[in-house]
Amino acid sequence: MQKKIGILLFCLSVYFLYHSLTSIVAFQWNNMSTASDSTFTMKENIAYSAKELGCKATSSSPSSMYAGAYCVMDADSGRILLGKDADKKLPMASTTKIMTCILALENGNLSDLVTVSSYASTMPDVQLNIREDEQYTLKDLLYSLMLESHNDTAVAIAEHLGGSVEGFAEMMNEKAMELGCTSTSFVTPNGLDHEEHYTTAAELCMIAAYAIQNPDFLEIIQTPNYSFCDSTGARSFSVTNHDAFLTQYEGAIGIKTGFTNDAGYCFCGAAVKDDETLVSAVLACGWPPNKSYKWADTKKLMDYGFEAFENTTVPLCQEELLLPVEEGQQKELILKREEAQTLTLPLTSTDEISIVRELPQKIKAPVRAGDIIGYEVYAVNGNTYLEIPLIAQNDVAVLDYSYWMKQLSRLFLGS
Repeated sequence: MQKKIGILLFCLSVYFLYHSLTSIVAFQWNNMSTASDSTFTMKENIAYSAKELGCKATSSSPSSMYAGAYCVMDADSGRILLGKDADKKLPMASTTKIMTCILALENGNLSDLVTVSSYASTMPDVQLNIREDEQYTLKDLLYSLMLESHNDTAVAIAEHLGGSVEGFAEMMNEKAMELGCTSTSFVTPNGLDHEEHYTTAAELCMIAAYAIQNPDFLEIIQTPNYSFCDSTGARSFSVTNHDAFLTQYEGAIGIKTGFTNDAGYCFCGAAVKDDETLVSAVLACGWPPNKSYKWADTKKLMDYGFEAFENTTVPLCQEELLLPVEEGQQKELILKREEAQTLTLPLTSTDEISIVRELPQKIKAPVRAGDIIGYEVYAVNGNTYLEIPLIAQNDVAVLDYSYWMKQLSRLFLGS
């Protein structure tokens, strides 16, 4: 018995000596290493072409576009299919009202009574000519806003929801940031020229792609004509949709025109074909008398988007992943993938798909089940579209004093 206890004490001494030495070495190594831990990060790349997935779509880009900046985007994935100066900050005129409308639908009630202020009644053309102290339902004013692009109704809506134009502009900018629009700034609810009021073609598409998910928004922008009265019934109005794209392009669903002296002609449109929805934006698309330029450019963008791309499913990785563990009671950690929907993107046959697996080369115990250890990043031509977290499937406890005591006790004392 005394011999076993002696052996046990000897083994413990060796363990503590080993642990002290490895701690010193680890400390010295960590102090010699650079601030970046990229040396210890495994970036495993997998690459293949869309052609390998069976994608055959191909088409040349449209020529002779009029717009100073333009963009066409797949509404579901957010992938930009084509653009020119798509990130350039430009005035967007009454396409601003897309944001005004969607905020009103999300923050107001369609049956709300909106009281017209003196300030709202003085807005310049285009106007409904509403009068101070008159009342209208929010629903009726939204049809006025989107079909005829009335500037006075925009201000009445803004004051009703935000307390003031400035308060509503804050709501607009907060929503833009929420949607990922970092190069958009709203000052007015109607889009009248202001040096701090701007967006980009790409971010206007992002806002539109969000707005068309709302059924009430879709119903408004696709309505040909609409009639309504003020709350007393004393005055009646009829408004007509001026979006010619609706009748000029098969599958068109709107959305909004715009014009100011600074912005020129603008248009943000959407269309659906074979379950694919595209949104487009053209900014600075000519000045009077070239009102038709925006329709011509939009048709070209839509044709290109539908013809040059094919919705293609990108297969997700399925193989089991194991990661070495330092100072753990198990030598390897099993990783599982957070459940992800299938990745389907509009692709052209020349697109390159890459999967980058970002993981440490090894991990130090303890590890808890559910910890995110790394990511699988799916990208097309370098642009990321899906990040799947790689998660620890099991706990890994550390090789500590208690563990060694139990092991040695089992070995020498049989307990």
